Amino acid sequence: YGTGCAGSRFLNGTLDIHENLEKRLSAFVGKDEALIFSTGFQVNLGVVSCLTGREDYIILDESDHASIIEGRRLSFSKTLKFKHNDMESLEKVLKTCQPDKIKLIVVDGVFSMEGDVAPLPQIVELAKKYHANIMVDEAHGIGVFGEHGEGVCTALGVTKDVDLIMGTFSKSFASLGGFIACDKETANFLRHHARSYIFSASATPAAIGAANAALDIMLSEPERIKALWDVTEYALNGFRQMGCEIGHTSTPIIPLYIRDNEKTFAITRYLLDNGIFVNPVVSPAVAPSDTLIRFSLMATHTREQVDRALNAIEEAFKRFEVL
Repeated sequence: YGTGCAGSRFLNGTLDIHENLEKRLSAFVGKDEALIFSTGFQVNLGVVSCLTGREDYIILDESDHASIIEGRRLSFSKTLKFKHNDMESLEKVLKTCQPDKIKLIVVDGVFSMEGDVAPLPQIVELAKKYHANIMVDEAHGIGVFGEHGEGVCTALGVTKDVDLIMGTFSKSFASLGGFIACDKETANFLRHHARSYIFSASATPAAIGAANAALDIMLSEPERIKALWDVTEYALNGFRQMGCEIGHTSTPIIPLYIRDNEKTFAITRYLLDNGIFVNPVVSPAVAPSDTLIRFSLMATHTREQVDRALNAIEEAFKRFEVL
């Protein structure tokens, strides 16, 4: 297949391996069709920006990923935001919308910094009440939730009520690229209107092959997901016993709130020097008062490794007066 296609999906950038993976992905998440984009960021950029018109509404959780925000900025639609995972706030926003206009609610399934899960059953209930559509970003849900990692929508039983499901290859698929899954009519519309799909070179054969192999592993080795959740619960309990502020997370994304920029970077460096890698998260990824280090787990992490990390983090937090 070579190293690249030298063209977009709309022109000469579609190979049989792209189409085969799209069929597998749509079946995997329970939708009619899937479209593969070059990156996950470009999925949200292209999809969110083109589905609604000038008189319609895009409704966002205030903690949605930056790619969703950028897609909204390219749209001519009216934008409304609701407080993070606050269903009363969402309903207030929906009440302000003109009932005959399109209303697209876009949320992360698992929020990338906080690690908490969107209350999708309640969002579905409100969407039905106010005749809105729903798009869920499953970047951090696929490979984690569901028997084989199908995502939060499957795990919470709302797949049929969610109109669009987005996924990325840069997380559990260990590759590069992204996809949107939806009904056939919407997929055909996106092929001809999503500019990041039309005007970007397609995902490379190597990236597609890697994502395809990762999907094989998800389907054939569900024990990996059980191992991930076992080590996640172990780590969460350890942080709670330590007295760390971890917010409302219940997932392998564990935010350790520090609320101080200098300490956040100092602790990150200290941990790296001691063999523990964490991500420092500061503004604009989070509010200036919510700086944190993000502790993320994989299925292959052991309890012994988690113990080592917990000990190092406790030492760092005491050294820099976080605990």
